[in-house]
Order: sequence, then structure tokens, then C-alpha cells
Amino acid sequence: MQNIHQSIFIAAPREHVWDVMLGDATYREWTAAFHEGSYYDGRWEEGAKILFLGPGEKGPGGMVARVAESRRPEFVSLEMLGLVEDGVENVSGEEAKKWASARESYTFAERDGGTELSVDLSGLDDESAAMFAEMWPKALLKLKELAERGI
Repeated sequence: MQNIHQSIFIAAPREHVWDVMLGDATYREWTAAFHEGSYYDGRWEEGAKILFLGPGEKGPGGMVARVAESRRPEFVSLEMLGLVEDGVENVSGEEAKKWASARESYTFAERDGGTELSVDLSGLDDESAAMFAEMWPKALLKLKELAERGI
């Protein structure tokens, strides 16, 4: 299993970065770097189930997760539970089990009048790690642009 760490400095207060990163409208913009039309269904509250979705041929597809920890505006951590395939949650199939050990965490640290945003992913297979290592830098640049736009 592989881990990935990405970070970016954003010239904005961490409360604002949190809101831009996790707010519905702006989330849809920066996550297009992963899959055009991406969105989430759920709440960023500790213990809540959240679905990360995108359009598919027969219905939405994506991931099922649980918010393991949420301390606004400092930190949020997700436990991946499985997949959404054609609009149906799958937490017990073979492919879903590959994701069950994955975690994703976001840390919002105050630094130099702005925010150092760190993204940490763990428990990824080689293929997923390579994919996310390529996509996260693009997504973070878009997030930075969105967060700094109105500041």
C-alpha cells in the first residue's frame, strides 16, 4: 500500500480555505480535476457518511466514506468504505474491499498570513496512488485559484 502527501500555500485565512474546499459550489469546481461533474452528498461532520460522486453511464459512480474526524477549520479525515457503482453503494464486493483501508486527510495550518493546506492519502494500491499523484497537484492549483480570487 502506498501513501501520498501533497501541499500548497494559499494566501487566504484557513476558515476561508475550508469553506472554499468543502463548500458545495466550489467543491464542484476544483474537483473537476479528478472527474468532470464531481460532487458530494453528505455532511463534513464527524461520524457522517458522505458519498463522493460523478456522472456515470447508468448512474452516479464514486466512493462511499465516513468522516472519521472533523475539526473546523483545522482538520478533516475520511475513511473510505467502498464504492458507488451505477448509483448503488457497494461496501462488500472485491473492488470495494480494495478501498476499505484507504484514508484521506486534509490539514489547514496557518502560515505566513495564509494557509498551508496538506492532503494525505494512505492505503492506496499502486494504480490509484499513481493516478492521485498526478491529479492532486492540478486540483490544488484550482482550489488555490478559487480561494484567492475574492481575497
